[in-house]
Amino acid sequence: MSKTLGVLGGMGPAATLDFLAKLQAATPVNREQDHLRVLVDINPKVPDRNNSDAAAGPVLAEMAVGLRDAGAQVLAIACNTAHAYAAEVKASGLPLVDLIETAGLAAQAAGAERVGVLGTNGALALYRRTFSHQALEAVTLDDHEQVEFMALLYRVKHGDLGPDSRETMASLAHRLVGKGAQVVVAGCTEVPLVMGAADLSVPFIDATEALAKRCVAVCLAAD
Repeated sequence: MSKTLGVLGGMGPAATLDFLAKLQAATPVNREQDHLRVLVDINPKVPDRNNSDAAAGPVLAEMAVGLRDAGAQVLAIACNTAHAYAAEVKASGLPLVDLIETAGLAAQAAGAERVGVLGTNGALALYRRTFSHQALEAVTLDDHEQVEFMALLYRVKHGDLGPDSRETMASLAHRLVGKGAQVVVAGCTEVPLVMGAADLSVPFIDATEALAKRCVAVCLAAD
């Protein structure tokens, strides 16, 4: 019998819905009842993870406990930056399918050593730390390009998914390729909302999709 997945979401809501769609698509089924049971807390009231304070930690911890008490057996966070509070989430006693680690595993599977990452400042710190244990080198934007990325990220969060946002995101990804990135990771769950594999000349790793596939594997694995 498959395990019940609990998803800490709402950071932002559109990215969580994208994750859920990819989770559904990644699940092998012969009938409706074969899909995973998924409990989702879409909570856009989580404090901004890009601020330097730790206000998001207690909120995420409370969400994790709520999902556990509702019947979740495995947890996932549909936000890269929120993994800075993974310890608070795991204090619920449930295993967490780590998004950052999962993206690194996908990069390794692609045969890459130099991995471009589009992510927030906080997420980039997490990627650098995780990649150091995975024999991967994180390729990141210059400071002024990172400022441009963050401005674009908030536009996407506000619903700007049009051609200008797509063009800007692709341009930033191309700069990573120009720096020697062999693959590019969407290290923010908003990135896949405006960019896909067709926008790049190197492999594109949608960390949201990779997380969905790994969640399916974990939830379907025998104890």
